[in-house]
Amino acid sequence: MVLDKFDLAILAVLQRDARASLQEVSARVGLTSTPCWTRIKKMENEGVIQGYTVRLNPVAIGFSETVIVQITLDNHHEETLGQFGKALEEIPEVLEAYLVSGDYDYHIRIAVRDTRDYERLLRERLYRIPGIRHTKSSFVLGCLKESLLPLATAPTVTSAGAKSSRAAARNTSRSKVRVAPRRR
Repeated sequence: MVLDKFDLAILAVLQRDARASLQEVSARVGLTSTPCWTRIKKMENEGVIQGYTVRLNPVAIGFSETVIVQITLDNHHEETLGQFGKALEEIPEVLEAYLVSGDYDYHIRIAVRDTRDYERLLRERLYRIPGIRHTKSSFVLGCLKESLLPLATAPTVTSAGAKSSRAAARNTSRSKVRVAPRRR
């Protein structure tokens, strides 16, 4: 799906506040409710909008530690990769898992209560996954930046139909929609 300035403006509003009413979104992007609703529904159907969620403070819920784990597998056979992926899906503390290039095969972000909880997770869950050759864990000491998608620089369609990321930046700034970083 190719997005235009109005789509990006709608996404910026919803990305910042998914609870914004249709009237609020419409007013902020300069559209009436019906075309705004049509665009939102189209972006949902096309998978641009994957869902709506709420950001939680992990410390307030008891997950005071975040751990980044780098993992190397013994091999890259389809069966090994599939088993590894399924095993990670079954570990609720695993928040994100990325297949990456470089010295390690995966970077995984894990939320735990404390170091003892992480040690339990390693023994009971992570180290029981077959095919792991090496791991390296790093506890996150602080978060320097956590951002939303940079919609102001996303490519858009101009009136002539050509993609333009500069036009998107100009159009988004004209509509006074800015993406604010998440706050903890």
